[in-house]
Amino acid sequence: MNRIDVHQHLLPRVYLDALDALGTDGPDGVSWSSSVLPSWSPQGALAMMDTHSIGTGVLSLSAPGTHFGDDAAARELVTRVNDLHAELVKDRPDRFGMFAAVPLPDVDGALDAIAHADDDLHADGVVLLANHRGTYLGDPAFEPVFAELDRRRLVVFIHPAELPGPGVPGLTAALADFLLDTTRAALNLVLHRVPERYPNLTMILSHAGGFVPYAADRFTELASSSPLFASGLSEDEVREGLRGFHFDTALSAGPSALPSLLSFAKPGHVHFGSDFPYVDDSGVGRFAGKLEAYNTDPATRASIDRTGAETLFPRLA
Repeated sequence: MNRIDVHQHLLPRVYLDALDALGTDGPDGVSWSSSVLPSWSPQGALAMMDTHSIGTGVLSLSAPGTHFGDDAAARELVTRVNDLHAELVKDRPDRFGMFAAVPLPDVDGALDAIAHADDDLHADGVVLLANHRGTYLGDPAFEPVFAELDRRRLVVFIHPAELPGPGVPGLTAALADFLLDTTRAALNLVLHRVPERYPNLTMILSHAGGFVPYAADRFTELASSSPLFASGLSEDEVREGLRGFHFDTALSAGPSALPSLLSFAKPGHVHFGSDFPYVDDSGVGRFAGKLEAYNTDPATRASIDRTGAETLFPRLA
């Protein structure tokens, strides 16, 4: 029971009701009806965790987030979900953690939610989508949010969302677009020097960082030297900015992904992730098995499973 799962979701009824109320008017024209989403309960999550040696799951909302076009409605939904989430953690602080939701792109609402989550609910961190209704993390519009997260030293879990543009028929966003969305956010954050200017930020990229580890050499070369970009950053600055992120193994703990991830990420920056309940119990088991079968030294394995996350969440140590 030693793993800390940094990528696990909750789907409480209050959130599903809000999605159902959207009908076919969901973000980006996508229907997020509860009928197409997996079932979730605290008891089901605990059963999965017991099966796969997960001591604690740090829960978060996934896409489409909480803002569906109305600031007031988003603020109310965030408060209700976060308060419910905090009660779940209060009842089982050993088994559950909390990445609090925020109602971006409403910046003022996000600042209020961060204060409530930290001061009153004692959340372990916050979850941000890679893009909020088309505005990517790193955009100057979100500067006050990152300044406040840096001041409070809160861990930030970055989860992908629908791309702000038309998809490909037959290819759901979760299949491929989510990886690009995370990659866009990571690059935008680094090229806007957000990690450099806010050194107290700890940011975890979902799904092994999308394409970041695999394409890091391309990103560092083009962003630093190509006249098409003129970022003003050196190759070392781009690379170190990208290597400063943390990464989870959700849907990414296979023999083709792990060599790239582990060779690129800093020691202690890779953490176990399940993506439950969007990945079901059997899927969690398959990827956990791939991670266990991969030839890593005992210290690296311990860091991925638990000790690396203990440095991010000292209360779980």
